[in-house]
Amino acid sequence: MAHEKTSSGAAPLESVNAVRLRGKVTTPAEERELPSGTVVVTVRLSVQREPSPMTNGSRQTTDWVDCAAWGGKVRRTVGSWRTGDVVEVEGALRRRFSRAASGTATRLEVEVLSARRVRRPDSPQRRRAPRAVEVGVPGDA
Repeated sequence: MAHEKTSSGAAPLESVNAVRLRGKVTTPAEERELPSGTVVVTVRLSVQREPSPMTNGSRQTTDWVDCAAWGGKVRRTVGSWRTGDVVEVEGALRRRFSRAASGTATRLEVEVLSARRVRRPDSPQRRRAPRAVEVGVPGDA
């Protein structure tokens, strides 16, 4: 297996933390300012499970994945998404810690490094009344 290098080209990486998801937005994007002053946009995606030894025989066909966008450009992209949009994200798996009334809470989420909307959900078609069309016969006048 070939060793990859860090972005600085310094040391080879001994591990890889890369996530790529395509799914539907299930909660509206939410922008929050953390106590540190950092702004983050969060969203939840539903991702269909692919067949695997774990999923064989399972009735659960979907996973819900929390995603967080920290960088300015990706925050704007994710912030424009609506419930039902089909999107793709690439990033890294992160465990975040926070203080809660019952102690320290942790959550696992995807840090979104790049994102794009694949398509918006189909909007309902509005039906129009048929228009009257005059049909003329050649030679009629």
